Amino acid sequence: MVTTRWPMLVGVSSPSSIRAATPRDAAEIGAIYDEAIASGVATFATGPHDVDERTGWLNDRGDRAPVWVLDDTQGVVAWSALAPFSHRYWYDGVGEYTVYVAVRAQGQGIGGRMLDALISEAAVLGYWKLVGMILEGNDGGKALAASRGFRDVGTHLAHGRVAGAWRDVTVMELHLEPVA
Repeated sequence: MVTTRWPMLVGVSSPSSIRAATPRDAAEIGAIYDEAIASGVATFATGPHDVDERTGWLNDRGDRAPVWVLDDTQGVVAWSALAPFSHRYWYDGVGEYTVYVAVRAQGQGIGGRMLDALISEAAVLGYWKLVGMILEGNDGGKALAASRGFRDVGTHLAHGRVAGAWRDVTVMELHLEPVA
C-alpha cells in the first residue's frame, strides 16, 4: 500500500477527509463501485465486488496505482484511483484516473474534491498526463473532467459492452506539464 501526503491536500474547514485507502475500506469501496455499475453509465465492469475481491484489488496495486477514499460522518462516500495507462515504458508518465461517488453523496462537490486531489498527487507520482475513459451517457463524469481542464480527445465507437449492448467511450486528457 502506498503512503502519500494526501491529508495535506484536504481543507481544514471540511468535516470530511481524503486519505489513502486501506483494506478496511474494501467493503465500502466495493459497494460504491457496484452502485455505479448498476447505473449503466460508469464502467464496463460487472459486479459484485465483495470485501475479499476489493481487498485483493487494493493489495495488488503498485506504488504508482494508489486508491484514496473520502470519509465523512457517513463513512466512505467516495473513492478515486490512479493507475498507469499502459505497461509500455514510453507511456510511464501517462496515468488513467477514476472517481466514484456514492449516490447519497452526489451533488455536493465531492467528485471535484477527489479529482483535484488526485491531479495534485499524480504530478508527485511522476505522471505528466492523465486520461479518463468516460462511457457514453455519463454526462456528470464528462462535466467533472471538463471543469478541471480536461479536453475531449475523441470517442471510441463501440469500445465495449454493457449488458450486451455496445457502448462508446469518450477519451479526455489533461496535461500536467506544459506541452511545447
